[in-house]
Amino acid sequence: MKPMIKTLATAALGLTLIFPAMASAHTYSIKSGASDLRITIESLLGEHAELAVIAMQKGIDGAADFNDVAAALLANGDDLSAAIGSVYGADAAKAFKGLWSTHIGFFVDYVTATAKNDTAGRKSALDKLDKYGPDFGAFLESANPNLKAADVAEGLKAHVSQLIEAFDDYVNKDYAGAYKAEREAYSHMIHFGHVLADAIVKQYPDKFTNQGASVASVDLRSALDGLLSEHGGLAVLAMQKGINGAPDFDAAAGALLANSDDLTAAIISVYGADAGKAFKGLWNTHISFFVDYVKATAAKDEVKRQEALDKLNQYGTDFGAFLELANPNNFKTADIAGALKPHVAQLISAFDSYVGKNYKQTYASTREAYAHMAHTGDYLATGIVAQFQDKFHDPKAPSMTNTMKIWLKIGSSTITIDDKSMMMDTAPFMWEGSTYVPLRFLAEGIGAKVTWDQATQTAWVKAGNDTLTFWIGKNEMEVNGMKKEIGAPVVLKDGRTQVPLRFITELLGWDVTWNEADWSITLNKAMTMSIDMDMGTHMH
Repeated sequence: MKPMIKTLATAALGLTLIFPAMASAHTYSIKSGASDLRITIESLLGEHAELAVIAMQKGIDGAADFNDVAAALLANGDDLSAAIGSVYGADAAKAFKGLWSTHIGFFVDYVTATAKNDTAGRKSALDKLDKYGPDFGAFLESANPNLKAADVAEGLKAHVSQLIEAFDDYVNKDYAGAYKAEREAYSHMIHFGHVLADAIVKQYPDKFTNQGASVASVDLRSALDGLLSEHGGLAVLAMQKGINGAPDFDAAAGALLANSDDLTAAIISVYGADAGKAFKGLWNTHISFFVDYVKATAAKDEVKRQEALDKLNQYGTDFGAFLELANPNNFKTADIAGALKPHVAQLISAFDSYVGKNYKQTYASTREAYAHMAHTGDYLATGIVAQFQDKFHDPKAPSMTNTMKIWLKIGSSTITIDDKSMMMDTAPFMWEGSTYVPLRFLAEGIGAKVTWDQATQTAWVKAGNDTLTFWIGKNEMEVNGMKKEIGAPVVLKDGRTQVPLRFITELLGWDVTWNEADWSITLNKAMTMSIDMDMGTHMH
């Protein structure tokens, strides 16, 4: 499975090329109360996944720095608790911290049991982790009715599964599998953070607004911050593996280079293939300079260590020149070189302190490096948004905010979208107390994209950054990999995937009105619209 961060990055950055220019004098931003909340929660949850993987590896290896990386993991939990407390108060923060720390303890139990070849202990730890999901889901639902305990539990079940897979693969020396699962765990927690933040914004719309920021600009910010922070964490781990001569060094380095590929894809989606090729060359070269530093340290070659540092310092200027060439009005070589200087210093500090067995400093610098790269992502996202002002939608523009209306009728093949009628090749119908509608026409009518696989009887709906998956005959579906109960099975009728109307409309936030007199259904939703494409207006 491709890491979700790659998909988000490409989709978000690609918006600058997909949508036609809009006549607007507004200035767009990546900053808002809602976007800051989203980035904070995403960043902390992503860091949790990275630190958890490292801590579990150190635990099974009996490494001298286990206690310090575990302390960093708990400090991350403290930061998450503070974020919860800033919204829900001190009591909620205390309850969150208790639950969160407990689930970390269950992972430690799993590692300890594995080290002892204690099969019963491993199973006990897994059973506790399985129960933790529903408990944590119940806590979140009690705080925020927009979060359902079952959905949260399902999301955390995936989190547990990915971390356990990354650990088990590591123990079994399947290092490629271990780092693949690690990246999936990271991406999943970024998405989970997005879900939590959206629910909080929905609960407190007056406190967390998107004033000044567009959906596209926030998605861009999230994607770049996530990829660049992941780079920081993976770089620290790869350098440790390198100096230790660890058997998983190649796999750790491979994960770091795969992250580079994802960043390259993001650059290509904005600036094209040639720019992507140039970016990849520069980015991977700077990674090689860190490798040179590790090798020189292992050889105790001070001359080559300094040479590697000199190259890293020069790299900031070279990379800044590349970005200034691509975006001369918003990126300046000196500014970018200045922004990358702390990145180099933090990674070198994390590595040098690791070599010097000052593990407390190692993980302090690791956390600083992770956080700093998110700031770098903010800087880049701000510059790209400023460069492509006419490509980013401004949610404040009144002409762009409308109420969309869809009208359907049981037994009728006519669908009306904003007073524009068209014919479907199948009609809505009633079955076992539920109203069913053809998924493709409803989804495409609001600007989503539908794909179908005949062999597996699966339909995918892509709406913005969300992917909805439906299976014929099943009464459950997935939203971005998280299962949700539909309440009635999806059916195939007249060659079309038919879904319960109320479920799909409530899932997408539509208001549904039923007219008993003529068995018609009216759907309404206030939404942000792009300009005319093929038929009327489309949601993005």
